[in-house]
Amino acid sequence: MKGAVCFSEATLSYSTSASDFISSALDRLRALTQRSVQTTWRCWDGDLPTAQALSEWHTWTIADLNAKEHVAWSKGEQVRWFGQAIVVPQTLEGYPLQGLCLRLALMWWAIEAQIFVNGQLVQEGDLFDCSTRLLLSDAVAPGEEIAIVLRLVSPGHDDGALVRSTCLYESLDGFPEPSFVADELAVLHTYLQALSPEQLDTLAEAIGQIDWAMQSDRAAFDHNLAQLRQQLLPLAEPVKQRQIQLIGHAHLDMAWLWTVDETWQAAERTFESVLSLQQDFPELTFCHSTPALYEWIEQNRPDLFERIRQQVAAGTWEPVGGLWVEPELNLIGGEAIVRHILYGQRYFQEKFGDINRIAWLPDTFGFNWQLPQFLKQGGIEYFVTQKLRWNDTTQFPHEIFQWQAPDQSQVLGVMSAPIGEGIDPIKMATYACEWENKTGMPQSLWLPGVGDHGGGPTRDMLELARRWQRSPFFPEVEFTTA
Repeated sequence: MKGAVCFSEATLSYSTSASDFISSALDRLRALTQRSVQTTWRCWDGDLPTAQALSEWHTWTIADLNAKEHVAWSKGEQVRWFGQAIVVPQTLEGYPLQGLCLRLALMWWAIEAQIFVNGQLVQEGDLFDCSTRLLLSDAVAPGEEIAIVLRLVSPGHDDGALVRSTCLYESLDGFPEPSFVADELAVLHTYLQALSPEQLDTLAEAIGQIDWAMQSDRAAFDHNLAQLRQQLLPLAEPVKQRQIQLIGHAHLDMAWLWTVDETWQAAERTFESVLSLQQDFPELTFCHSTPALYEWIEQNRPDLFERIRQQVAAGTWEPVGGLWVEPELNLIGGEAIVRHILYGQRYFQEKFGDINRIAWLPDTFGFNWQLPQFLKQGGIEYFVTQKLRWNDTTQFPHEIFQWQAPDQSQVLGVMSAPIGEGIDPIKMATYACEWENKTGMPQSLWLPGVGDHGGGPTRDMLELARRWQRSPFFPEVEFTTA
């Protein structure tokens, strides 16, 4: 192709470093529609009236980045304001941006977060709801200016930080933008490394045919990428034979860094959010444990509880757990464990028509050896956690296993996907490959949803899931139940 930089012409040799070449090319693709704005924040330490901050941010001092490229400030619930104007450029690295959608991806470490766009409060967050992909424009025009102001409060126990801030230009209609194609190819790269490493050179050769001379002509460059995608479809066939199953999730600690009253409020907000999203995304299934939470909702929000019961009957809401809460299971005694199971199972049977057969304990820190005996006697057949992955020394070697108590009682143990995750295609593909390598199973589970303080899946997560569901380079995606 005219103007193409063939792989054989590159200084990197794919025979010895195909993966390095692929990664470098994908970074170059992402740079056409992604740009960090981490270095251009102006900051003010100390609290200010909101109106004053919104009008004066342009006079503040440019922030410094630390070694991690974070904008950090002192612990102790200290307020730091951030402000900058995002001006849409004509191009990024020569690639025209006119008409693309613009999102601002933010991640913070702060107990309180407020985000203002053009003077209006548009979103709030905290230490657990700590990231967003904020829609700034459906269709940008070069020169368009958008004022962003943030108010962040550092944790009492740790320094605060603005971890990441990146402008993402996306094409929601028609051909996907270069950064999306880069992520598709990264997913393909991940699967080839796991399944067919001998084909990495083929992938590198194909990527080496990208005609970078065309990038200033968006239609021509997109056509060039379309040809690349078409060429690589045969390599992606094994990927489409895999499946990633989704369950919306919202881990909620009953009382950790907050009072129980706040737990009830978080549960109420989370459950209302999920029910609302299920109206727009009927494919969304959601699971939640902890009969104690359901009982509070039943007693204090009977209207909300009835809507949950309707979704349970429809099969799109799954009560899981079997225990009254998700308890610590090393320190408490056998009598307490038995009562957790008894009260939990009794409640599920009375309110939802059946006992639960899954001990859903993703964030419990310890499990005593007699637990399978207690679970079996309570009608529970399966044990699910992901906490054993937190070991920093002895790594737990199994993903699926039969766990046997001293009395020979057995339950099937399953290491679940991590909790508190979004829809991150590369992270999901990496996890799915690791799961398949250990279990031989081409189906894996992913649990999208903000957690610890509740929250659950977000609209953006569900839109991303639909987008990746359509990609020919990503495993089949479907919502399921535990």
